[in-house]
Amino acid sequence: MDTSTAATSVCVLRDDDQAFAVDPPLERLFEPPGHSRELMPAAAAAMERAGLAWEDLDAVAVGVGPGTFTGLRIGVASARALAHGSRASLHPVSSLAALAAGAGAPQALPLIDAKRGELFGGLYERSDELVAPFVVRPDEVAARTGERARAALAVGDGAVRFRSVLEASGVHVAPDDSELHVVRALHVCRLAANVTAQPPEAVLPDYLRDADAVPSQ
Repeated sequence: MDTSTAATSVCVLRDDDQAFAVDPPLERLFEPPGHSRELMPAAAAAMERAGLAWEDLDAVAVGVGPGTFTGLRIGVASARALAHGSRASLHPVSSLAALAAGAGAPQALPLIDAKRGELFGGLYERSDELVAPFVVRPDEVAARTGERARAALAVGDGAVRFRSVLEASGVHVAPDDSELHVVRALHVCRLAANVTAQPPEAVLPDYLRDADAVPSQ
């Protein structure tokens, strides 16, 4: 499952490699998030389509961000509860890596809207991380990733939102109507196969920066 953006994505990947996904339409990226009401019904629908019961789960994979604070908390908490309840292993996956995996390009520049006029990003060559995840202003992306970014395909809600700034610096952005901009849980599942399982209590959101709100003193 992934809840790093405003869109909720869930997939069940059976051991016969058949995937049963509940993917959001592209426009959900730019609407108010609804993870609290969408996530578990989507998971139940995917499980029903796959013909599985919760106790049949061998592993739970969750996109841990970076991304929206509330969305990540909901996704990680739900994944931890599922892993506890089904006694399945829990695998944290970078949401940026999952977005890059779905880009279908030799090099991908996944960009998630970080709000505050900033972007979460990274640079990937297929599943290999070339530039570690970062948070910068849109006009700083090219400088952060170097000349390699010019050969990469930028995807994600952040790439759409800041297209003009990115393209002015030489970054190639996928068309606005491309489904490549959605983080898909199928790629979270596939990447999880190469991610070491962790105890549920050890899996935490990767916020990459401090939260907007802090406790009062």
